[in-house]
Amino acid sequence: MSCNIKQLNVIELFLDCLTEPSEKLVEFGIGGICNACADPANAALVTQNDGIPLVIQCLSSPVRNTVNYALGALYYLCNASNKEEILKPEVIDAIKSYAAAGGVSTSFSNLAQAFLDQHVPQLN
Repeated sequence: MSCNIKQLNVIELFLDCLTEPSEKLVEFGIGGICNACADPANAALVTQNDGIPLVIQCLSSPVRNTVNYALGALYYLCNASNKEEILKPEVIDAIKSYAAAGGVSTSFSNLAQAFLDQHVPQLN
């Protein structure tokens, strides 16, 4: 018998991790979500389980990997059906600040700029 991510409720497990007080669990959860969201079916599960606000919340984490994973996840999550929920001014401002932080972190800057290029074309 073969089980898939949906049958095993893996996305829900990752989302639950995002509400934990442990930064390590949050990092684990958002890392799993980031990796899973490249598949549109998994991205839809995150959206259906009200995960977008939890992913956005990770943008303000003090843990560098957590922020990188959140940027990557939002890149894959943002689409026509949920872009209003993601492309709020405060989220765009946070992502712009990461895009401008090339001297601090090239990975933040590159991921953030890729997000802006893909989903906020009027800035270019």
